[in-house]
Amino acid sequence: MIILGLILLLCGVLFGTSILTTIGVILMIVGAAFWLLGAAGRPIGRRSHYY
Repeated sequence: MIILGLILLLCGVLFGTSILTTIGVILMIVGAAFWLLGAAGRPIGRRSHYY
């Protein structure tokens, strides 16, 4: 999810599309939050690890 967010962020900046930039930033933040929660050992959506 972080990689997809980064790709959308870069596409939004290169093409000048603000909606892609916004979605990219949101996906990167959500992906980072899932990554941190998963690394802390907390289950996310009934899974012990988030990949």
